[in-house]
Amino acid sequence: MAISDRADGRFSYDGLDRVIHEKARLSVLTSLVGHPKGLAFPDLKRLCGLTDGNLSRHLAVLQEADLVSLEKGHAHNRPQTLCRLTPAGRARFLEYLGVLEQVVRDAAKAARLPESGHLNITPA
Repeated sequence: MAISDRADGRFSYDGLDRVIHEKARLSVLTSLVGHPKGLAFPDLKRLCGLTDGNLSRHLAVLQEADLVSLEKGHAHNRPQTLCRLTPAGRARFLEYLGVLEQVVRDAAKAARLPESGHLNITPA
C-alpha cells in the first residue's frame, strides 16, 4: 500500500496513555489487574522488581490519575498498604491494552515478508 493510500495518523496510537505506558507503571497495573482484591505493598514490590521508594513514587502518580487506590491498615499487628485498581483504572487499563494489541498487530503485519508470510527479524 502506498503511503498516500493510508489514513492520516493511522499509526499515531493516541490511546497509548503516557501515565500507563511507563515501564514500572505498566508492570504495577499488570500485576494489579490479575488481583481484584488488591496486593500488599511488599508483594507488589516483589512482583514488579522495584524498590520501596520507586514503587511509592509510581503508585502516587497512578493514584493521582485515579487508576489505583491505596488503603492503609494493619495485618498481623503491622502496618500494611493494600494497592488496588480502581474501577476507572481497570477500564482505562483494558482500553490501553486494546490499543497496545493493535500496535502489535500493525507491527507484525508491517514486518511480514510478502512471499513467505514470516516476520522479518533481521536488523535493518
